[in-house]
Amino acid sequence: MIHITSTIAIDESEIKEEFVRASGPGGQNVNKVATAVQLRFNVGRSPSLPDDVRERLIRMAGRRITEEGILIIDARRFRTQERNRQDAIKRLVELIRKAEEKPKPRRKTGPTLQSKRRRLDTKRRRSDTKRMRGSVPSSED
Repeated sequence: MIHITSTIAIDESEIKEEFVRASGPGGQNVNKVATAVQLRFNVGRSPSLPDDVRERLIRMAGRRITEEGILIIDARRFRTQERNRQDAIKRLVELIRKAEEKPKPRRKTGPTLQSKRRRLDTKRRRSDTKRMRGSVPSSED
């Protein structure tokens, strides 16, 4: 069991890990050893996640989630399989923790009294400027 919060825990059987060859540093080993981890977690069918967390997680995952609802996390930061595996699980846990937080509802705010006064003052000045551009009365002698 992977404990995420006090109320959410994921069974390890829900996570599929596939080891692939990683690009980048590793010397001659990089061509022989599959150290990168591709972690797959089915968000859509996971019984461990509450519905509201599931919806937020799908929204937050963006391009990392497939149409079937499978979250894919690639971890290839380290040179060993085990550290990449831990990194992938850690990133999954962090993502679920963020999705678990309920967003604060937005409260509409109006413009402040001072900003209203500033706006009207600017409009008044602009109006005066334009009024002064009027035609000059001709003096008939």
